[in-house]
Amino acid sequence: MKRLAQGASLFSVLAVASAALTGTATATGPVFGGHNFSGGNWGGYVSFGSFTTATASWVEPSVTCNSTNDLFAPWVGIDGDGSSTVEQTGVATDCSSGSPVYQAWYEMYPAAPVYYSNAVSAGDHITATVTRTGTNTYQLTISDTTKGWSKSVSKSLTSQHSSAEAIIESPTDSYPDISGGIKFTGVKFNGTNLASTNPSGLDADDQGIYTWSPSSIASDGTDFTMNRY
Repeated sequence: MKRLAQGASLFSVLAVASAALTGTATATGPVFGGHNFSGGNWGGYVSFGSFTTATASWVEPSVTCNSTNDLFAPWVGIDGDGSSTVEQTGVATDCSSGSPVYQAWYEMYPAAPVYYSNAVSAGDHITATVTRTGTNTYQLTISDTTKGWSKSVSKSLTSQHSSAEAIIESPTDSYPDISGGIKFTGVKFNGTNLASTNPSGLDADDQGIYTWSPSSIASDGTDFTMNRY
């Protein structure tokens, strides 16, 4: 999910539902679009620099679908802001069936995303980490500690090492109702607390009516919450 200006991405909408039936799958077709609306489609914190690791945790939020267009994902990644690549992993919530479908995934943009068949539910504790293990090699790990599973892959990509981020994103510019917002915890880049990496806050647009904005970083230096205003 590459960020161009305020945001861009590659993240298939249809594959969330289809991969739940077929197992792990690469996605093509409808994507988590480009910079399609004025507010941008990335919300959270980004820090600029040549980071080798980015990690964050969150509790997968309970949502109420307002329409079949609702779609969003919290994720953690390296690159994407000011670069043409993104190495990222997170959990998508897709309302295209009328009810929320949760699915973990990783993506080495501009390659298509890959979805996991492992079950994810609202209330699950998720931890995601992206690590640059060599000049152009990465390990992407996502764990559901509530359900007791973890997935990790090693991939290669010629990348620019420009940034690290903890983000929520809706390529459709349409979020469901999210109970309690989305709280990121333990956010660290290169093992350093988020607050000490000179982060910049980003707002995400929500249907041109609402805005998802990051709170101030908590006193622990790692936690923040995305709330709709």
